[in-house]
Amino acid sequence: MPKVSVIMPVYNVASFVAQAVQSVLDQSFPDFELLIVDDCSPDNSIAICEAFSDDRIRIVKHTVNRGLAGARNTGIRNAEGKYLAFLDSDDYWDMEKLRLHVQHLDENPHIGISFSRSAFVDEHGAPTRFYQMPKLTDITPEHLFCRNPIGNGSAPVIRKATFDQIGYQSWFKGKPEIRYFDSELRRSEDIECWLRVSLQTGWTIAGIPQPLTYYRLNAGGLSAVLDKQLESWEEVALVTATYAPTFVAKNYPHAKAYQLRYLSRQAIRLRDGRASVDLFRKSMFTSKKPLREEFGRTLTTGVAAYILRMIPTFYRTIERSASLSIGWIQRRRIAQDLAA
Repeated sequence: MPKVSVIMPVYNVASFVAQAVQSVLDQSFPDFELLIVDDCSPDNSIAICEAFSDDRIRIVKHTVNRGLAGARNTGIRNAEGKYLAFLDSDDYWDMEKLRLHVQHLDENPHIGISFSRSAFVDEHGAPTRFYQMPKLTDITPEHLFCRNPIGNGSAPVIRKATFDQIGYQSWFKGKPEIRYFDSELRRSEDIECWLRVSLQTGWTIAGIPQPLTYYRLNAGGLSAVLDKQLESWEEVALVTATYAPTFVAKNYPHAKAYQLRYLSRQAIRLRDGRASVDLFRKSMFTSKKPLREEFGRTLTTGVAAYILRMIPTFYRTIERSASLSIGWIQRRRIAQDLAA
């Protein structure tokens, strides 16, 4: 039995999937299986996967499209490893990804979800010099609800035992099945799952400082659909309220304000000044907690949004110099954390 099962849902990613698969096969930690879940992909993505010759690859095929959560559930049910790693097929990994997560989990038996920082890459896979820089320790349900430090679906490596505690029986086409991610959600299903782990189990969620996941900023992907992202986050709140109503009632306005601030930053990346200002204003009207807790980041988001909206040519000028500073600060922080 492999120590790690890597689960990769595949749907319409012919331009990216070869890089994703190769990044798994290039891992310095070799004791893994790669479960590729064909979610009825309409392009030649699976043909590309089938061209790889490696005994560690298994391809599981759906007969109907079930979405990202449904494909991940299929992977979990077929996994044989002690640890489960997830890789979205438009992202890719650093070659040390699995080795460092296995070490993190082996040395810390209380940790149920281990995640890494992520480096942003552009649509072509080239580094952007920017990173996701989340909090790595002392992650509470409140923090998860507001910020989702795990950041993306390609960052975590999780104990199978953690999923065993949150799995629930459901039905598909008249047959019972165990689900872990809520497949009724077509977006934000990962946030809902991490919240359930944090609220319903005793497992710790913790990160490691290295940026081991390369997260693709694809303007045509889910990250670009701002209104749908907000709608999906609202659905997560509704699902969580079914078993933790007091928690949601207490934290909802603050968490929504953080979500709106995050979407404002996404709009800035997409050069949509009108949307970025609208989302930032809604964030401030919803709750002032982001301003109190993270004054610098919140102020920077607001200033950038208004400059982009009112003087877009000036924004492009200052963005170039600002990006160099931000990238340098982030790399310095990573180096400091690694040295600590």
